[in-house]
Amino acid sequence: MKQKSEQQIRTSKLLTYVLLGLISVLGLVCLYYGSTSAPGLRRSDDESSGFDGSDPVLGTFGRNRDFDDLFEDQELNPEVPKSIPICDMRYSELIPCLDRNLIYQLKLKPNLSLMEHYERHCPPPERRYNCLVPPPKGYKIPVRWPASRDEVWKANIPHTHLAEEKSDQHWMVVNGEKINFPGGGTHFHDGADKYILALARMLKFPSDKLNNGGNIRNVLDVGCGVASFGAYLLSHDIIAMSLAPNDVHENQIQFALERGIPSTLGVLGTKRLPYPSRSFELAHCSRCRIDWLQRDGILLLELDRLLRPGGYFVYSSPEAYAHDPENRRIWNAMYDLLKSMCWKIVSKKDQTVIWAKPISNSCYLKRVPGSRPPLCSSDDDPDVTWNVLMKACISPYSASKYHCLVLVIQNNLFNSSTEMHHEKGTGLVPWPARLTAPPPRLEEVGVTPEEFHEDIGIWQVRVVDYWKQMKTVAQKNTFRNVMDMNSNLGGFAAALKDKDVWVMNVAPVRMSARLKIIYDRGLIGTVHDWCESFSTYPRTYDLLHAWKVFSEIEDRGCSFEDLLIEMDRMLRPEGFVIIRDKSSIINYIRKFITALKWDGWLSEVEPRIDALSSSEERVLIAKKKLWDEEVAAI
Repeated sequence: MKQKSEQQIRTSKLLTYVLLGLISVLGLVCLYYGSTSAPGLRRSDDESSGFDGSDPVLGTFGRNRDFDDLFEDQELNPEVPKSIPICDMRYSELIPCLDRNLIYQLKLKPNLSLMEHYERHCPPPERRYNCLVPPPKGYKIPVRWPASRDEVWKANIPHTHLAEEKSDQHWMVVNGEKINFPGGGTHFHDGADKYILALARMLKFPSDKLNNGGNIRNVLDVGCGVASFGAYLLSHDIIAMSLAPNDVHENQIQFALERGIPSTLGVLGTKRLPYPSRSFELAHCSRCRIDWLQRDGILLLELDRLLRPGGYFVYSSPEAYAHDPENRRIWNAMYDLLKSMCWKIVSKKDQTVIWAKPISNSCYLKRVPGSRPPLCSSDDDPDVTWNVLMKACISPYSASKYHCLVLVIQNNLFNSSTEMHHEKGTGLVPWPARLTAPPPRLEEVGVTPEEFHEDIGIWQVRVVDYWKQMKTVAQKNTFRNVMDMNSNLGGFAAALKDKDVWVMNVAPVRMSARLKIIYDRGLIGTVHDWCESFSTYPRTYDLLHAWKVFSEIEDRGCSFEDLLIEMDRMLRPEGFVIIRDKSSIINYIRKFITALKWDGWLSEVEPRIDALSSSEERVLIAKKKLWDEEVAAI
């Protein structure tokens, strides 16, 4: 009996040791995976065939299924979660494709001198987050436009280092619970409004108006800071694409978007900016700290690609006025480079110099053969930009006439008749007439003027219908920052012309050729692949419009759920989504509304049929809730 009892004790101890061993092993496994994957990131799309509820943070959703099989009640559809986990508060400002922690974790080797670490590096599928990005503690509904131009809630962007670092330049001032923006900048301490007036006078524009009678409409502001230059251009009927990386001033674009100013994250690094050729009438650099001479002037050549014929480059920097040897050296080299690119100085005063790009290819014909930089090859398309490396060459205005141009240069036929072979000027009418006038490049995308005008009418009706759907919940100042996720010809944005909003028109990669039409209409936008995360901070848009976006990514086998979570990341609390797509897709998306916390208000209708309609199309409009702290802490 005693022997049996001792044997039972030994057996019990053995089981205890085994259990402790298993617990230790499991603990080490959890520690390993916790250290190699950030909370809320997927392990692998291949590890599970569907969402089973066992691990909502690391598990995966079902993909690439026949969607018609998924439209039963949620109880019969385990692939649709009742809730989606909240990311750790550390990720409240997560930008997945601009996350430098990812660069370190994946052991990438970006060239820091070329700014590659500020370019997009998207997480592989197994590392994509699978959670909702929370707002910071104390988040408030943003100050509404136009008051937001001058003040934002400090709690929404709890970073004050720029106010301290740039206190002498009047970028921003902390004032209790708010941050104020006096309108200053590195080279316009007295305010952007006075600086803009000075530029108009330098260029001798009528009535000292920088818009030059509507001929200056699209501006690119590189190294824009908190975008006060772009903010004050708006009252002049000028829209700027304010551009800056998330560098040591990493929250500058976040502040700009919180203020309701058109802006985006980006860098002049190794790849072309995602805009078509001849998009801007004016480019601006105010102490932007860019080495314009590097790599045979490749960054200036990128500006050359982007500027319209006769476009201006406004450069306010010490190189333009300082007389020390180093700044003189840089100025002389920059002057020689731009002269070889056929640019001319049109005005120089105080701290600012303004260059102008040639209005035709005529100057290129007169260059000595073998001149640097060279003309781009005939097979280079200056409008293809997504993940395309910059080229250290000059893009002539008319690709179709390039061969003739080369022959003329080779034969030194520098007579006046050659100018007849090359495009001169832009052919664009002044703003605001250009918004509805068929642009000259329309035929390049295979659209007739009649189809263009029909598109205008269709989107006017569609937008009126959208606003009728939202009339009980949308006030006059509900929307400021708007994104059209599939912009086509820009009809949606054009239909909003009488509303106090700006629109980021996004052309999916396969439709990127049409982005030039957006710019030729006096609008702004970018190219993007919706199988990846967008380059913006969380909570930056009041309205997302997704027309056939889910159909497009379905055709490519990309994840609906990834895109829904990405849309939630970009959307402000109490913001709206308008999703227009096939009925089967709308039915599927509707299952996620509660889990996404988009059930603050919901409307679904079958829209009227028009020339752009697909079969069985439906419109779903949803409003995102403002999470309280209790929900965000889950």
